[in-house]
Amino acid sequence: VCLVVNYDLPNSRELYVHRAGRGGHFGRKGVVVNFVKDKEIQILRDIEQYCGTNICECPEDPADII
Repeated sequence: VCLVVNYDLPNSRELYVHRAGRGGHFGRKGVVVNFVKDKEIQILRDIEQYCGTNICECPEDPADII
């Protein structure tokens, strides 16, 4: 799996890590896309701190990613 999409954030940090790990299984690179409501931003920041990483926000215009 090279792409994991979380339409709803998992209920725990551990489950998030488990799901996200599917995106880079067996040493391959992967991408995780999270759809997050305003009220879930703090949960995402908690996951960032737990994982020791930075989860960045996608630009509004998808063309800016390319």
